[in-house]
This record gives sequence, structure tokens and C-alpha cells, in this order.
Amino acid sequence: MVYYLQEVNRIMANILGAIENTISISLFNRGQAGKIFDEVRRCGAKVVMKNNAAECVLLSPEEYVSLMDEVNDARLLATAAERMAGFDPSTLVSQEDVDRQFGFTEENLADVEVDIE
Repeated sequence: MVYYLQEVNRIMANILGAIENTISISLFNRGQAGKIFDEVRRCGAKVVMKNNAAECVLLSPEEYVSLMDEVNDARLLATAAERMAGFDPSTLVSQEDVDRQFGFTEENLADVEVDIE
């Protein structure tokens, strides 16, 4: 859970840093999009302002993927923490009991290949 909170704080710090780094939409209207995109790649996210309000956030594709990975990792961690909070070791079933219940033998499983992702 501590890791989850640290990740949320880090993401929020990234967002706040992006908000502090704003550009006006009028720069796009003046044909400076290429320059803006280069700066995003070099320096990170930019917030585009329109009529003194945040309109959108520009991120490099790599930064976007990284942020989405972090959000997904945080969600998975939160789910794992919730599940572990309700974990009751007395409900565990041994592998031997599962094998016996379903009739699995070592000979049955010898040629089975398992891919864990």
C-alpha cells in the first residue's frame, strides 16, 4: 500500500510539473507546432492553455505509455492489497488435494507446457 501511495504522489508531482509548464494555444495558431512538439520530446509534458484555461496536455508517446503503465501497476497493487486484506490461510487447498480431486498424476502432467505471463 505504501508503494501505491508513493506512485500516486509521483504521478501527481509529474502532473503538477506539467501544469507549471504551460503554452498558449495561440502558438499553434502561429504555426509553431513543430517547435512545441520538439520541446515536449526534449523537456517533457506541456499544458496547452486556451482562454486562460487548461485545454489539453501534450505528452510524448513514451511518456504517455510510461504513465499508463504506472497507473495500471498502481491499480494492480491496490487490487492485490485488497485481496491480501481478506486472505485466510485456512482456506488454502494443497496441490496434492487438487491433484487428487481432479485425478491428475505426474504422468498426466509430464508433457504439459505452461506459459505464465
